[in-house]
Amino acid sequence: MTMGAEALPVGKLPLELLARLLARAPVTDPRVRLGPGVGLDCAVLDLGERLLVLKSDPITFATGEIGWYLVQVNANDLATTGATPRWLLLTMLLPDGQTRPADVEAWAEQVFAACREQGISVIGGHTEVTYGLARPVLVGTLIGEVERGRLVTPAGAQPGDRLLLTKGVPIEGTALLAREFASRLAAVLSPAEVAQAQAYLIEPGLSVVADARIASAAGRVTAMHDPTEGGLAGALWELAEACGHSLCVALERVPVPPLAARVCGALGLNPLATIASGALLLTAPPAEDAAIERALLASGIPCATIGWVEAGPAAVWQAEAGRRGAAYPRPARDEVARLYSETAR
Repeated sequence: MTMGAEALPVGKLPLELLARLLARAPVTDPRVRLGPGVGLDCAVLDLGERLLVLKSDPITFATGEIGWYLVQVNANDLATTGATPRWLLLTMLLPDGQTRPADVEAWAEQVFAACREQGISVIGGHTEVTYGLARPVLVGTLIGEVERGRLVTPAGAQPGDRLLLTKGVPIEGTALLAREFASRLAAVLSPAEVAQAQAYLIEPGLSVVADARIASAAGRVTAMHDPTEGGLAGALWELAEACGHSLCVALERVPVPPLAARVCGALGLNPLATIASGALLLTAPPAEDAAIERALLASGIPCATIGWVEAGPAAVWQAEAGRRGAAYPRPARDEVARLYSETAR
């Protein structure tokens, strides 16, 4: 380590460091339609009649249902482009001295079962027991395809577009916290409430594949983004960076389920900066947002308009009385990552 340099904390890299790394990444093939960038979760390759969409994502916090998690979060990111997931490469890095054959089989079968549900073929990968890990780490590379003219990227949001959010936040964070910190939550929640929070994996559910499909069929969607690490707050900043415009968000309109708010409150976490798979952040022109919201609600998927896109530099602002208000800060790190760091001390 360089003298005087501090070790990086748990969680995503600082934006400035990430941007420097991505700026140096070689992209020389002219078939790369969308390459690496802040706020761009998927790569897109132009292979002729159809576009190939690729996404790689790990599961590092969860242990229970880790294989199921893996497929959902990768499929979510692909869904935000309008793509259909087709093929998965799976890497499993497993802690030495702790991993039993039955564990490996259980984690793999979670992946396989989730892939069967979505018609995804597992086509390869890598598995090993790795020195120095405290918990299993699963990494998926999911590949899908989308028709020309139907590709959606976070760069597509335009000034005047409305910001919509499905379901609420933080769905993934609520389930993860209830599973990993159940004993701490037992002091403030009943056993039934802890069980309900753990079941957020299924209801409201982590998948936004249906959300994206229904929204795209109901009206013109200009951008979609899956709020993962850093929660909704991080996703708003990533979307702003990707489209190069300002976002104004009315915080009071952001749906936070009461149980999710209680789980986060009991552990001292900000629900808007807590890992939030299960919600879909999307933008649509003002003539389209009402139809999209109606279609989602008709399918049993809650949806709320929480703000709008403005011309200006990439930034996020609080909306006050229908106008741009105070700056909304980018979260330094995900709240779950912060909790893990504090728990490990």
